[in-house]
Amino acid sequence: MSATVFTIANQKGGVGKTTTAINLCYALAERGVRTVLVDLDPQANATSGLGLEKHEGASLYGPLCGEGTALEKVQPVGASGNLFLIPSEVDMAAIEIELVQRENYLLQLREVLGPLRASGDFDAVVLDCPPALGMLSMNSLAAADYLLIALQCEYLAMEGLGQILKVVEKLRDAGVNDGIELGGILMTMFDQRTNLAHQVVGEVRNHFDELVFRSMIPRSIRLSEAPSFGQSIFEYDPNCNGAHAYGYFADEVIERFKLRG
Repeated sequence: MSATVFTIANQKGGVGKTTTAINLCYALAERGVRTVLVDLDPQANATSGLGLEKHEGASLYGPLCGEGTALEKVQPVGASGNLFLIPSEVDMAAIEIELVQRENYLLQLREVLGPLRASGDFDAVVLDCPPALGMLSMNSLAAADYLLIALQCEYLAMEGLGQILKVVEKLRDAGVNDGIELGGILMTMFDQRTNLAHQVVGEVRNHFDELVFRSMIPRSIRLSEAPSFGQSIFEYDPNCNGAHAYGYFADEVIERFKLRG
């Protein structure tokens, strides 16, 4: 049985995208879902956020250049035995330029991930993208079954939502990935004390209804602190509101996409 591939993408930075990737993957693994987090961002924040150092040659740069395979780059993380990471490194910034020069440049990541996806060793593959709709993000959309959007509870973030959905529609129409679906929208940095946050959530739910996850991630200092210690929120402060929220979110993802767990 092949793994389900999710991409967490948003061209706006600072919306909790990488925080979501780290904590979703950790929570899925704790629930028995064999999960690979693929860090595609040259800044490698997901890599350091899970406590790994950036090492030259550890990323998908080589496989995307025809050297080695994605399976060779998979590293186990944590104690559950179900969490794995393909790290990123600075060299991944160069692939943005190199991909454009290839034939079928939007399909390179899909081809590289194909054997990993079909190996039967994993249930879910989660792609964490750079905060821009460049070549790596476009490749991730071309490789994914589902797009998960982390959306900050503010009006400016909603403009970005419309833009990324247009890109997905264009990829479908062009036949690049006619199977990709919007898997869901996760509201992040929710501050229940402000009317604005409630208004944004209400408007997004009116437009997208059940596609919006019931879980909402609170604005939390603990969530911001955890990556600097190389830990998920479940390791750093398992009893805080952020940990509970990401736990509920993982349960929703397992239920919605029928993941093993």
